[in-house]
Amino acid sequence: MRSLVALVALGLVAPSGSMRSVPLAAFPGLRTAALAVPAQPLRSRAVMIASTDTPLDGSKRSAALAEGYEVCRKITASYAKTFYLGTRFMAPPRARAIWAVYAWCRRTDDIVDAPRGGVKYLKREIAAWSARLERIWEGEAFDVVDLPLVETVKQYPTMSIQPYKDMIEGMLMDLKQDRYETFDDLHLYCYRVAGTVGLMTLPVMGTADGVTYEEAVEPALALGIALQLTNILRDVGEDARRGRIYLPKDELKRFGVSEEQVLAGVLDENYVRLMQFQIARARDYFDKSEDGISKLDASARMPVRASLDLYRKILERIEGNGFDNFRKRAYVSKLEKFMQLPLSYMKCREAAQLTGRAPAGSQ
Repeated sequence: MRSLVALVALGLVAPSGSMRSVPLAAFPGLRTAALAVPAQPLRSRAVMIASTDTPLDGSKRSAALAEGYEVCRKITASYAKTFYLGTRFMAPPRARAIWAVYAWCRRTDDIVDAPRGGVKYLKREIAAWSARLERIWEGEAFDVVDLPLVETVKQYPTMSIQPYKDMIEGMLMDLKQDRYETFDDLHLYCYRVAGTVGLMTLPVMGTADGVTYEEAVEPALALGIALQLTNILRDVGEDARRGRIYLPKDELKRFGVSEEQVLAGVLDENYVRLMQFQIARARDYFDKSEDGISKLDASARMPVRASLDLYRKILERIEGNGFDNFRKRAYVSKLEKFMQLPLSYMKCREAAQLTGRAPAGSQ
């Protein structure tokens, strides 16, 4: 799939398989059995850890919650390393809530990325996952990884379930289609698998003094779109080998590029012009999102700033590779990521000085 972080209208997102990466079943150190989606109806398979009707006693609930936050932290640290480092600048309660949201997104993405059966079975799993989401919003957890999200929903009552539902719809889009007629169609997909993350996390991150939620929403959505468009451009070749083309069909036609050319990985002048156009649009979305960073609460700016800066570098890598995203992987090295963190922090400080809104670490 292609969702998240990623997160991220915040960097938690990933490729057209959204957070394409190693499935959780292969993730060392995690209790993968507890991470699995119930294969049978929820009532028959779910093991209740906490419920509004049958709550655990204080000590057991606290222990389960602490374990759940630690698992969510490990998931975030493993799959979104740079973003995770950015969350360390946040107040601990907010960081834990962000990890809980990210873990849910990661698990949702993993349902599609690591299916345990055919399409029919996969649709049944997604339906079960959707029902499970509703129960989480009712205060019920089915394992230790659900419990932190249950607590997050309680702690941030303005958090809406709708973006979570929309992300699941994005997963279903990948099951139903492998082509997009227009950019409007692709934009809807990008919103569902990535823009939603901004709506999920904004209630946790909070806004700067004098800034309303509504003022911060548009930049958050723009970042999610920018991240997902970057994932799509990075992974054209990988997606083509899976028979998928996310580039809008009407734009392929406008630039004289055929589907057969994309599937065959043919790089010519027409394709280069198409990529230049696509990259320029992604950068426009990054520009729109950048103005929103100073609108976030001070402690929430670093993970967003770092994600934005690093994903922009992927676009530069595509250009540096001669626009050959069929055979050459555009990526940012680990060293570059760590070197970028202090630069991103300085950008937060500079922006704060211009707006009068203090950056993380300066309060």
